[in-house]
Amino acid sequence: MPSLNKILIANRGEIAVRVIRTAKAMGYRTVAVYSEADHDALHTTLADEAVLIGAPEVSSSYLNKEAVLNAAKATGADAIHPGYGFLSENTDFSEACARSGITFIGPDANAIELMGNKRQAKIAMLEAGVPCIPGYEGADQSDEVLLSEARRIGFPVMVKASAGGGGRGMRQVDDETSFLENLKSARSEATNAFGSGELILEKAIIEPRHIEIQVFADRQGNCIYLGERDCSIQRRFQKVVEESPSPFVTESLRQQMGEAAVRAAKSCDYVGAGTVEFLVDRDRNFYFLEMNTRLQVEHPVTELVADVDLVAWQIMVAEGQPLPLTQEQVSLKGHAIEVRLYAEDPADNFLPQTGQILDWQLPEQVRVDHGIQINQTVSPFYDPMLAKVIAHGHDRETARRKLVCALEDMKLLGVKHNQHFLSRILKEPVFIEGHATTAFLDQEFSDDAFNLSEASLMESSALAAMAFFHLENPGHDKQQVWGATRFTPWHYKLHCDTAGEGQAFQVSLNVTEKNHYRIQSQDQDYSLTLLSIDDQYMKYSVNGLVQHCDFVLLDDQLHLSTLQGNTLWKNQTHAPAQSTEFAGDGRVLASMDGVIIDVLAKPGDMVETGQTVMVLEAMKMEHALKARVSGTVETVSSTAGDQVKTRQCLMEITAVEAEA
Repeated sequence: MPSLNKILIANRGEIAVRVIRTAKAMGYRTVAVYSEADHDALHTTLADEAVLIGAPEVSSSYLNKEAVLNAAKATGADAIHPGYGFLSENTDFSEACARSGITFIGPDANAIELMGNKRQAKIAMLEAGVPCIPGYEGADQSDEVLLSEARRIGFPVMVKASAGGGGRGMRQVDDETSFLENLKSARSEATNAFGSGELILEKAIIEPRHIEIQVFADRQGNCIYLGERDCSIQRRFQKVVEESPSPFVTESLRQQMGEAAVRAAKSCDYVGAGTVEFLVDRDRNFYFLEMNTRLQVEHPVTELVADVDLVAWQIMVAEGQPLPLTQEQVSLKGHAIEVRLYAEDPADNFLPQTGQILDWQLPEQVRVDHGIQINQTVSPFYDPMLAKVIAHGHDRETARRKLVCALEDMKLLGVKHNQHFLSRILKEPVFIEGHATTAFLDQEFSDDAFNLSEASLMESSALAAMAFFHLENPGHDKQQVWGATRFTPWHYKLHCDTAGEGQAFQVSLNVTEKNHYRIQSQDQDYSLTLLSIDDQYMKYSVNGLVQHCDFVLLDDQLHLSTLQGNTLWKNQTHAPAQSTEFAGDGRVLASMDGVIIDVLAKPGDMVETGQTVMVLEAMKMEHALKARVSGTVETVSSTAGDQVKTRQCLMEITAVEAEA
């Protein structure tokens, strides 16, 4: 096979950045592609060249095969690395690359086609003798047949998109009464995400471990496995924490699963990097789940424990070179843990978030794969994952401890995210003991577990008042302000943007002596000594305990970061009085920027509290918009296909009073 010279990366975000860095380190020229929404993205500045390929929507840009191939031809790229997601498992794209004389850095089209379809893959695995979960993978996709098969399998069952992954188009259905509703939702989400509404059914294995094996094969017939990754901690079937090796897997089980994964790869003449995923029950019986014919999001933990660069291996194999290691030479050392940093609000049911990155400071002593930079905008068009933070240590506890410190030291302001939620996971006793299954989050975290405590909010309000006071009285005016404020407190009316409609705080600030303050929030008093402060950082002492926080002010909104969590404050001290919005009013508001894909109520319809009346698609997921009151639909201001903005009013409902 010919030697490669220039590689186009047909992806975005952290994986595009990660591939570019390895390719450049190996001496290849690199080309980035980007949509109009990603004009300020990091991957466009790191590559040697960058090509605009279309509008923000993925169908017009990152999923536009012709635009990507034209970019390769225009820049003289002789290879394309697809990353993961988007075109990475697209058979037509792989074949189009071959017809254009461009090397596709990935497996051959026949392997992608077979393993990219869960129904066909499961049939092939049964033939190869790989253990599989009982289920239905037939061609008849009618509701009647699927319901009949679900009854045969026995509830609970898993409904899965045959053509996809990442939790989209997947539902656990616990009983027959909700089966058809979940079937419709899964089929719709699968069609929108993958272009195919084909589904399979599987018996739901309760509280399993999700264990996957990294395999790698070359064109000389060699195929090896590089240990396992434990991906059991998931939310809505989306992985949150991954580690290698698994604290649950024994040496014997590792060998059995590894050999089964190699059989799976060889059964389809696999070439390149692939991952065979298994579910493992409490008795360590394992069952084939799926094979991903690409690099995985969580590949860094394998790289750290095996001391390899899997992207470099992908490029080498694409050039026809043999694998650099045999199975006997594979050595796993230490332990690695990865967490996924998402733009989402854990306190608001993990709703994906958009916004501008105002501050981004990376922690030390860990690996951070990311694709963001200060002033970049997080848009509603793509997956909300911002970065991956990975720690490696000589044992599991060392890796865990390093990762906790890294998360607590990391600074990200401007958009809500799950940083503190991740830190909490790593400090939970069940995780520390290595006992977490796929049921971990449901069992260990209650619905309100992610809201800041009232005490933490009051302390944050005091710090917010201190920051506003500083920003309103900068530099040389401070001496006069200290004197004038000693006996006359400054009063602040602050609003915290928490889940729901937010919360108001009345805060007063007194200067008792230079650099010493008394701050009262609600009924709580704080005596604070200010040690240092600038426009984004405050160091202070409370009762002899020295602490610090970071903050950024933009458009009258203060983004505040402390060890307890991030909060967003607005100074409404001088704002005119406004009518209060209650959670139970009749308006249906867009939960975030996105596209309306279904309208389920029309003017004149009677609806009940909690009833889904619209479906919004954003960040590659569907979000149900529900009525907050029971009543009659008066107006509907959006239709399917409309682009909407956060908190835009989409429907109005006139409430009816409940009968006594």
